[in-house]
Amino acid sequence: MRAPAAVLLVCLLALASPSAAIEGGPASSCFLIVGGLGGEPDYEQRFVSYTQDLEKIARAMTSDPARVIALSGKAATRSAIQGALEKLARGMGAPDTLVVFLIGHGSFDGTAYKFNIPGPDLSGPELRALLDKVPAGRQLIVAATSSSGAAIEALARENRVVVTATRSGAERNATVFGRYWVEALRDPAADGDKTETISALEAFKYAEEKVKRFYADQNRLVTEHPRLEGKLAGGVILSRLGSAALAATDPAQRKLLAQRESLEQQIDAWKLRKAALPTEQYRRELERLLLELAKVQGAIEAAAGR
Repeated sequence: MRAPAAVLLVCLLALASPSAAIEGGPASSCFLIVGGLGGEPDYEQRFVSYTQDLEKIARAMTSDPARVIALSGKAATRSAIQGALEKLARGMGAPDTLVVFLIGHGSFDGTAYKFNIPGPDLSGPELRALLDKVPAGRQLIVAATSSSGAAIEALARENRVVVTATRSGAERNATVFGRYWVEALRDPAADGDKTETISALEAFKYAEEKVKRFYADQNRLVTEHPRLEGKLAGGVILSRLGSAALAATDPAQRKLLAQRESLEQQIDAWKLRKAALPTEQYRRELERLLLELAKVQGAIEAAAGR
């Protein structure tokens, strides 16, 4: 359960720290979920299942079905991925968030990471070029594949969070990270701050710990070490639970939730500008955003009867 609005305001003021500029205004999220080649029936089934689960979770996060695109199996070609990103980009602006999930196998040839899909594989530099054309001011890329750590250097940007199942291209074995990433978006135990929402940072911490436990319980050599690069992971909300999920089904409350998430993103963005701004300007704008957030939180609590 969220803290009362007044307490929330005090806590946020106390935690203020630097963050990247994203324009204000109403914000929304778009999702692209891609399930790559499995290579054998067991992996094929797993990747299809994870893709379907992530699509369901993503659709629960938005009232606009056009903002979620899922590709898997033979449909997950390089041209299809390019077309999907171009389609999503046409409806996005600087306040928005793009979320991309890559589920499957990856490889590393010593030069570039490649995501294994039907036809020509998609390389890290090719994906970067596609993502750089999307005007969303905030991006999250989750590569839950083997060798995915090799993609970080190519994909890293100030406004982009990159999550990988491995720490380098040398970790080539099939990974279990994707399973626990999906699990994180459904398990209340992943909700570290008890806000009934799961952020990318919370999902990563949960999945990372689950991966460690998996190898320990199986008494196996650890062949994957998840990584997260980027400062904005805490502000990217990927799933709602409990009353937050219920509220999202009501148009009025859904609007309030969207306002809250937009304000939280603007606050993160403003924090990254701290070092480049006069102290008084930074504090004045941060206080305005925090006051707006407290008002919206109060409205959410009133609507929920708390």
